[in-house]
Amino acid sequence: MNEQALVAKVWNYAHVLRDDGVSYGDYLGQISFLLFLKMDDERTKFLGESSMLPEDCRWDTIAPLTGEPLERHYKAVLEKLAKQPGLVGTLFLKAESKINDPAKLSRLVNLINGETWVGLNIDVKGTIYEGLLERNAGEVKSGAGQYFTPRPLIEAIVKVIDPDIGETVHDPAVGTGGFLLAAYDHMRKQEGARDRKALRKLQDDQLSGTDIVAEVVRLCAMNLYLHGIGGATAPVKQADALMIQGTDSYDVILTNPPFGKRQSFKIVRDDGGIDSERMDYVREDFVVTTGNKQLNFLQHIMSIMKVGGTAAVVMPDNVLFEGGAGETLRRKLLRDFNFHTLLRLPTGIFYSQGVKANVLFFDRASPSERVETEALWVYDLRTNQRFTLRERPLKSADLDDFIASYRGKYDRHKREPSERFRKFDYEDLAKRDKLNLDIFWLKDASATDPDSLPPPDEIAAEIVVNLELALEKFRSVAAKLGAR
Repeated sequence: MNEQALVAKVWNYAHVLRDDGVSYGDYLGQISFLLFLKMDDERTKFLGESSMLPEDCRWDTIAPLTGEPLERHYKAVLEKLAKQPGLVGTLFLKAESKINDPAKLSRLVNLINGETWVGLNIDVKGTIYEGLLERNAGEVKSGAGQYFTPRPLIEAIVKVIDPDIGETVHDPAVGTGGFLLAAYDHMRKQEGARDRKALRKLQDDQLSGTDIVAEVVRLCAMNLYLHGIGGATAPVKQADALMIQGTDSYDVILTNPPFGKRQSFKIVRDDGGIDSERMDYVREDFVVTTGNKQLNFLQHIMSIMKVGGTAAVVMPDNVLFEGGAGETLRRKLLRDFNFHTLLRLPTGIFYSQGVKANVLFFDRASPSERVETEALWVYDLRTNQRFTLRERPLKSADLDDFIASYRGKYDRHKREPSERFRKFDYEDLAKRDKLNLDIFWLKDASATDPDSLPPPDEIAAEIVVNLELALEKFRSVAAKLGAR
């Protein structure tokens, strides 16, 4: 059976389970558990490798069972494996059975048991699983889609960053591992990867990530595992990256942190009412203390970069123009880092409608008294560009001109301006009000041509985003007035 047919077969059963109240995300989790159990059994039988699992948790204790005995045993297996160390514990992190009908669980076990997965090469297994992840992100209106960055964008970012085989690559908001997989695919094709020790080190030690959502960490760990990444210790872990202040630092940071409202938590007052308290991260290595999630991620990334390291970070527009903490952080970014490139992304490429985002490219310089950013080059891929997830999705060809304009990490000094690519010297940026870096110069055709307007749902989503941003600002002002 070819990989497309296998994806379709595995995915079609999700629709059966959906009627039983099993969400697409939960279904994908159950597929992950059973697939790993089956592959562990195949590695032992066909390749002579030692099993990673306790004897009472292996596939041969599950496959023969049916009905309620299967349901009871499967739940016990998940509970036990969730407590295991290393890769197994990560793959089964907080695992529980979401399939309450024993007959349907039995059908799913038979579905997995009907294929010899270890006989498929790594690229095929990885493609099958990525196909399921992509379908999940597309089917779910909220939740899963936020962890899915368009593959053409990921591949373009990795191509211009050009990580070397010996460099460490980290994603502090790893999602399902898209950036790590693209970096791995890029690095394993390099000349140095022909050395088996170098390739093994790349697979086991040089790629890492964190995510705050346990279910996503499981999916990511499985995705990486099926691509041959990760040894006894999982390359990803479940954690709040913004709470991690340590000594770890990395050569390359590639990430798309979650967008959204300022961080807060609920408290119950003495009278029984509920208040929302803003959650600020207080860290010695942070320049500002703020509840703005995106600014905190940007600070975290700046703090974990090695000197000489580089980063490519997807950030919403407000990071470029907000005053206060935003302005302070932009000044530090321009002064202490070489913030050399800004890619303005079009709307319609993310699963959340109306998102206005950018990619910030910057390098960490050695400490000095001088301003490290000589000039910021801005590429406008947004103005007069219209994309949708289904009718006109972003394609690799749409980013070819940006890649050519970027010139690669060794040829950035050879850049030439074009219609969409312009250079702004630091002296001119420093004169802008609040150091606003929300820079554009192309004429928007929709201002004079009604036919060029975005579709109504995109306009509505953009209005919602702008209203939420304005509301957050009013809340901040009200809080300050209340404190006085």
